[in-house]
Amino acid sequence: MELSKQEKKKAHDLIEEWEDDVLRRYPEEPVKEKSEFRNYDDPARDTVKEFYRTNHQYQTYDFVLQKEKEFLSLDRKQMTLWEAVEYLNTMVDDSDPDIDLDQTQHLLQTSEAIRADGHPDWFILTGFLHDLGKVLCLFGEPQWAVVGDTFPVGCAFSDKIVYPGFFNDNPDTKNARFNTRLGVYKEHCGLDNVHMSWGHDEYIYHIMKDHLPEEGLYMLRYHSFYAQHRERAYDHLMSRHDHEMFRWVDKFNPYDLYTKAPVKPDVQALRPYYEDLAAKFLPDTLTF
Repeated sequence: MELSKQEKKKAHDLIEEWEDDVLRRYPEEPVKEKSEFRNYDDPARDTVKEFYRTNHQYQTYDFVLQKEKEFLSLDRKQMTLWEAVEYLNTMVDDSDPDIDLDQTQHLLQTSEAIRADGHPDWFILTGFLHDLGKVLCLFGEPQWAVVGDTFPVGCAFSDKIVYPGFFNDNPDTKNARFNTRLGVYKEHCGLDNVHMSWGHDEYIYHIMKDHLPEEGLYMLRYHSFYAQHRERAYDHLMSRHDHEMFRWVDKFNPYDLYTKAPVKPDVQALRPYYEDLAAKFLPDTLTF
């Protein structure tokens, strides 16, 4: 199912608002104490607060298992990488191109900053791919099941997750199987054994898991897991290997959060480079 132009615009706006909210919570160079940025009693945008109210209510363990079964067969659409990027761009309101950067431009701003710092080619490609899972919006998924901070399900929700009080309406908080510190998991079981809230991070990880180095896959899968790589709230579930890999997640995130700028990349000039780069790692056609 594809969305109407109005629904695509709404999805795009929500994504932009969530990303702006993350920047407010985790500024690169805070001009005030970090605790002041986590003041959600007076949020800048009511839509972000309402987004998380719904997200926290419905992201249950059973919901995640259902979505994994529904989407991870990867049988909805076949596209080349550039077709997928252009498909994602349809979320932008074409009637107002001077206000919103499309997804290609955000991806290129991220990957070009990584490239400018001399990182390996797989790292550059990971930057270009990291938000491609947002095509979920175009398959009819609600925004609260596509973007937003991610977190484990199947165990107690950490109070370090944004708006933790909204989890009171999540039925898993009243289920003895899920509402303890470990829930269905074991101490230091490793994140590969943990089900994360459903969204674009998990989706793009599965699309790319056979094509990129493990470091890049960790970046894709956990780049919105702020309760861990910002707050260290789930050390008890992570293995030693997870901690080693999260050095790469920490290295990636500044490129995602702090590279947005009003100057648009020259997409056509850069496209041949990224097509050649993708050809080193990816098949000609990707399945979504």
